[in-house]
Amino acid sequence: MNISGLIGLVLAFGLIVWGIMSGGELSGFIDPASIAIVVGGTIGAIIFTYPVSVLSKIPKMLKIAFLPPKYDPDKYINQMVEHCKTARMKGILALEEAANACPDPFMKSALMLIVDANDSDKVKSMLDDSINFVCERHESNFALWPKAAGIAPAMGMIGTLVGLINMLASLDPTDPNSAATLGSSMSTALVTTFYGCILAHLIFSPIGNLCKYNHNQEILCLQIIEEGTLAIISGANPRYVEEKLRMMLPSSHTPKKAAAESSESA
Repeated sequence: MNISGLIGLVLAFGLIVWGIMSGGELSGFIDPASIAIVVGGTIGAIIFTYPVSVLSKIPKMLKIAFLPPKYDPDKYINQMVEHCKTARMKGILALEEAANACPDPFMKSALMLIVDANDSDKVKSMLDDSINFVCERHESNFALWPKAAGIAPAMGMIGTLVGLINMLASLDPTDPNSAATLGSSMSTALVTTFYGCILAHLIFSPIGNLCKYNHNQEILCLQIIEEGTLAIISGANPRYVEEKLRMMLPSSHTPKKAAAESSESA
């Protein structure tokens, strides 16, 4: 579970509620009509903007944001190094058995391309196309969240305009008591803008960023598999393959194997 994300969400809402309570009453920020305009308007605009094929993936994207899959680049590097050793010791055809036992579909496809004796240019082109297709699918789905983050404040502004129009329409210059309700009416009108900002910056934008981060992690692992596959085709030394693949990781990344060796020596 994305514990840090949940902590940040609870912290943000908690501090907002504390700020409201310290300067006023929480009931002043609860308005059903404003909620209907902002939430309902945003949902309606998203439904109008995206097809059902994208909308049906919202639960899956929420799961990715709060229960993200684990992408371990060290695991993929170690696996590609082992496949490289197998190819050098037993031959390319020995990779077919490893490919059949591989649970990762992308790695399985890459290994089978090697077994089928495809040249490196053809393999690179096919794997590049596969990674590009994954990027296009993910980006078309994840674009929903930045779009929603842009719509929510606009709906909040619409709600504010509706409130101001109703307030001005009910203002009677001949009634001295009508001016007494201006403050509460203005407050209600501005609540919709508040809702729109909350949805945009505390809900939609963070979810979109979390999905994008997990997408980048997945693509990194796919690129590791691709580079390892091309290195195997070229007949590279396993040690060279490992060093080349580890150069794709951030400089601050500590290999798990190295970490385990240092803990054993200690």
